[in-house]
Amino acid sequence: MKKLLTDYDKASLAAELAPLGAERYRAEQIYGWINRGTDFPEMSNVPKTLRGRLAEEYDAVGAAIIKEAVSRDGTVKFLFRLRDGSLIEGVLMKYKYGYTMCVSTQVGCRMGCAFCASGKDGLFRNLTAGEMLGEVICANSYLEKKDPGARVGNVVLMGSGEPLDNYENVTAFIRLLTEGQGVGQRGISLSTCGLTGNIRRLADDGFSVTLCISLHSPFDDKRVRVMPSGRSYKISDIIAAAKYYFEKSGRRIIFEYAMMRGFNISAADAKALAGLAKNFPCHVNLIPLNETGSALAGVNRREADGFLKMLAGLGVSATIRRSLGEDIEGACGQLKRKYTENNGG
Repeated sequence: MKKLLTDYDKASLAAELAPLGAERYRAEQIYGWINRGTDFPEMSNVPKTLRGRLAEEYDAVGAAIIKEAVSRDGTVKFLFRLRDGSLIEGVLMKYKYGYTMCVSTQVGCRMGCAFCASGKDGLFRNLTAGEMLGEVICANSYLEKKDPGARVGNVVLMGSGEPLDNYENVTAFIRLLTEGQGVGQRGISLSTCGLTGNIRRLADDGFSVTLCISLHSPFDDKRVRVMPSGRSYKISDIIAAAKYYFEKSGRRIIFEYAMMRGFNISAADAKALAGLAKNFPCHVNLIPLNETGSALAGVNRREADGFLKMLAGLGVSATIRRSLGEDIEGACGQLKRKYTENNGG
């Protein structure tokens, strides 16, 4: 497979293209084109001979939108095809403050969470930094046509995959996103099952993205029933790593908590969750469970509000996350699964 130009930052791209006779200013022109999702034939200010050389050895674009689903609330779900034919998903969400893109970091996932559709078939492979960037570039190209002047201003790494299981590529993507798309680290959120070693590594490497930890139960024995990674990563160790990340980055930690009827919304759950959050700069993001074909049951609004009230009474900072894209199967892996079933693959 050819090399992918979006895998390179500006300096490394200049070094990569120098043997082709591309001067630094020419590499910067090409860098600008690829960050707009432009393929070689349309790079109008690049000499035709150089474009031909580039096309022989490189790919300019790492992802292509092959299906869109638009929700009543304006959320857009994309199905992307990568260069090797792999399929991933991304979600573009509109808020009052602008557009947020939910990005996938792996093809599949090996974490095996019971409520997640994207990991049902296991992990196929990691995405490269440039492939992740391609998701954002595609979304911006979509916005150019639908909402001229608008761009993705925030990115959440909450699509298919465990970001910290693909550490090198994900952190390279964060740097590329900041340099090439102008999205600062304060506009980036990273969701993890709690891979404690790489949480600490993220802190030591100087990152300041918002760290979102999928908790879903304050009890190890219950958490492992829906999150097999809990066998390796105990809650006490996750909390210690989260505090370490806060101390190094100064960023408040977000705990994601999918509410499941008869499983994790009792008074005992609320009390234990409050104990974990005590004297700790964190916020609990309560999530109404999406239906993904699992045996787990979600909650109704009354139950969700009741659990939120219990947490508030215990002094926990918590909110119920607004659900977007429910009518277009917004949960990870659902659109891909339907597409492959309908297309024989």
